[in-house]
Amino acid sequence: MGKGGGCVPSKTRQPPVSDDPVSDREAAPIPVDDDETNNMATTSLEPTIPAKLKIFIVFYSMYGHVEGLAKRMKKGVDGVEGVEALLYRVAETLSGDVLMKMKAPEKDVGIPEISAAELVNADGVVFGFPTRYGCMAAQMKSFFDSTGQLWKEQKLAGKPAGFFVSTGSQGGGQETTAWTAITQLTHHGMLFVPVGYTFGAGMFKMDTVRGGSPYGAGVYAGDGSREADETELALAEHQGKYMATVVKRLAQN
Repeated sequence: MGKGGGCVPSKTRQPPVSDDPVSDREAAPIPVDDDETNNMATTSLEPTIPAKLKIFIVFYSMYGHVEGLAKRMKKGVDGVEGVEALLYRVAETLSGDVLMKMKAPEKDVGIPEISAAELVNADGVVFGFPTRYGCMAAQMKSFFDSTGQLWKEQKLAGKPAGFFVSTGSQGGGQETTAWTAITQLTHHGMLFVPVGYTFGAGMFKMDTVRGGSPYGAGVYAGDGSREADETELALAEHQGKYMATVVKRLAQN
């Protein structure tokens, strides 16, 4: 005890220790891996090339009328930058003997058969089929019936989809066929994309027989001998382009 009653600190007493071990001293630098830094820099400078959006054109065609529309539709899709079309056919349900008696031509082996599970890889789908009494052909219905697992898990919900058809006559039900097909999309939660009247003046042509409607492209096959004319094919190409534009717009948002 010194004079004045003040306390003199002991020479052996240690200074108080802070609760934060790094608050009173500079934190040690974190070692940096030069290779990792270089890799990060390289990665950030590399340009990203977006993969093309894929539109599946899935169809059934017995005599080639729907297939003709499908191939022309692919041209329309492929004409939109960043989008490509892939052609697929659904499985045949008729035997070879029956098809021979019906004088159905051979299938194009260059177009693969699709399974239901593959639909999840599409950014959009356009389904094409001939009509049977105002409804889709059994082969396409059979394909939709095989999508039960996709429906259960709602794997196709939100995907844009459309239709194109073939009928034997003007009373064959091109619009009716589309109406009955919409139920398939509804249960899957898919987005129906009709072509509307975006084809312009071609939708109002009355001087020749013309298939197609605001629901999608179409062809009148007659007894099977009539092929799609240029207006019907042009509508199919336009529908492909229109669908590609819609799919691209949705992807950008």
